[in-house]
Order: sequence, then C-alpha cells, then structure tokens
Amino acid sequence: MNLRRDVFQAIADPTRRAILLLLATAPSMTAGTIASHFDTARPTVSKHLQILSECSLLHQKQQGREIHYHINAEKMKEVADFIEPFRKMWDDRFNKLETVMKNYLSKK
Repeated sequence: MNLRRDVFQAIADPTRRAILLLLATAPSMTAGTIASHFDTARPTVSKHLQILSECSLLHQKQQGREIHYHINAEKMKEVADFIEPFRKMWDDRFNKLETVMKNYLSKK
C-alpha cells in the first residue's frame, strides 16, 4: 500500500523533529549515525527517515554501500513560509497584550 505522506504529519512526531534538528547541525549523516543519537532500535529510526524522505523533508544520496541523509532546504522553507503568517499573527497579539498590560500597570 502506497501512502502519501503529509509534511505536517511527519513533523508532528517528536523523534522526526529531533532527526531534523540533528541534521540541521551536520551536512549529512548515515542512518546508523543518526540512530546512534537515539535510544530506539535502528529499524525504528529507519522508518522515521523513510517517512521524512517520502514527504521530501530529507534527501537521500547513495555513497558506496551507505545512504547519506540531508535536509531538503527548499521543502523546509515551504513549511516555514506556511507557518510565518501564524507566527506574525501571534507576535502581533502578544505585542498588543504587552501594550495593554503596560498601560494597565502604569495607571496603578
């Protein structure tokens, strides 16, 4: 059965987010290197890598017998671009709340 992976379902999992953060610190890593950073079985990490690859958050590059994984910056930018209006909205709301609180406290 071929499932279509959604990028937001993929990043909903804390382990997959941790893998993305790990790969953000290194240009590329093998599955074994990535798995060594987690307290789970290597097949479990491999499944997470498969899901991240299926939704194009990771690229795979075969080098000899090993597959190296690295972040797909273009896809991550798409995610960031989608989230940006929400971040801006919440920043605006918190700034308004801060103004209201400052006005309230200055009148006391």
